[in-house]
Amino acid sequence: MQQRRLGDINVSAIGLGAMPMSVRETNDEDLAVRTIHRALDEGVSLIDTADAYSVDEAAFGHNEELIARALRSYGAGSEHVLVATKGGHTREGTEWTLNGRPDYLRKACEGSLRRLGVEAIGLYQHHRPDPEVDYADTIGGLKELIDDGLIVGAGISNADPAQIELAREILGDGLVAVQNQYSPKFRSSQPELDLCDKYGIAFLPWSPLGGMSEAGQLGDRFSVFAEVGRTYDATAQQVALAWELAQSPVVIPIPGASRPESVTASAQAADLVLAPEDLERLDATA
Repeated sequence: MQQRRLGDINVSAIGLGAMPMSVRETNDEDLAVRTIHRALDEGVSLIDTADAYSVDEAAFGHNEELIARALRSYGAGSEHVLVATKGGHTREGTEWTLNGRPDYLRKACEGSLRRLGVEAIGLYQHHRPDPEVDYADTIGGLKELIDDGLIVGAGISNADPAQIELAREILGDGLVAVQNQYSPKFRSSQPELDLCDKYGIAFLPWSPLGGMSEAGQLGDRFSVFAEVGRTYDATAQQVALAWELAQSPVVIPIPGASRPESVTASAQAADLVLAPEDLERLDATA
């Protein structure tokens, strides 16, 4: 699989979004482990998670623990995988809440370190801006985590252009990734993608196929992706990932998966090169 740059390291051009393995009411852990193993077999070297990816408050940290288990059981070959996790979302029962205070981020990061079983997290991302906390204070908390060696690189998620600029001012080269929603359905993060392209910051589209409940219907909702796919003997979903990769060399989609077959299909999209005229057709689709 082709590689892309994330900070100072190369990672696979398409990563694995592990959220679907932990947020459903019933989660098959053995199937999830097999899915992660398949991802590694396919050359995926970036796995995205978060401490809040769980069914509820009682299971907080489930996805991180699951990934750590899968990497341990895979054995040789997993040591070069970058596990990118996030903090800043909390859970109250089944509700999603926010806490962007620097002291909370440190506590959350320490919890992630324990669950992942690492001495430093390669990419630690602030999950979502907390309107009750000054964003500069939150980003300052990330800088302290870098300075103290708890994390190697910092990322921000669900950020607007002004927040990216502010984070870059505070973190400098420590800001290595921005993770925003981006897909054929959701294109309003184009300004953030363009800014990342300008600065050479990795842009990680979350829900790049439209989300857990809608990814399977992508070709129905956006028929041009299915039409283009027939030219390449590819699915609409594979075309969507290839289209996103073509937007900029900083783009690294992280499609979610809970089955090995889904991982294989997504990984194949990394080598799908679309003709300029097809890209123009897809770009024009609203």
